Amino acid sequence: MKENGIGGANTKTGLVFEGKTDLQTFLCGQKGYSCQNNDSGWVDVFYNKEQVASIFKKTALYRFLDSRKVDWKSILSKKLLPDDSIYVVCNNTFFVIECKFQKVAGSVDEKLQTCDFKKKQYKKLLSQLNMEVEYIYLLSDWFKQKQYKDVLEYIISVGCSYYFEYIPLSKFGLPVPVQ
Repeated sequence: MKENGIGGANTKTGLVFEGKTDLQTFLCGQKGYSCQNNDSGWVDVFYNKEQVASIFKKTALYRFLDSRKVDWKSILSKKLLPDDSIYVVCNNTFFVIECKFQKVAGSVDEKLQTCDFKKKQYKKLLSQLNMEVEYIYLLSDWFKQKQYKDVLEYIISVGCSYYFEYIPLSKFGLPVPVQ
């Protein structure tokens, strides 16, 4: 795995978010973790019965904002719909996860160049809640090709990050169960 274009896999834990499943399914399958659908439409995540995070897919983020009295329409001109996102309580950080999987060249190529704008929009949206924002791409191995070198460097240069095929739990600051 490449983290931010330079790192390696977390071989100690082997705990990763695989691109073939969503974050809720992955976390619920880890020792000590449980997930509970909340009446408001998002998922609360517990580790050893203590709430550690909340997961939002697409429009669930806006139900959360409504519950916190944040009027998104006065902040943004258009809704942002994250593929997956998680708010981690211990580090007060909202992680936006955009999954991009390709097997042939296509329109996703240019979408990778929008991370700076989108991260700034999420920061603006969540500023009233004083949350930090991280923007992460979860990419298929297709994007390891040399023609993506410039765009991958750009993603890092604007303070976003990317992973290929999986994201280690440690990236989010979530507890890593002992194997």
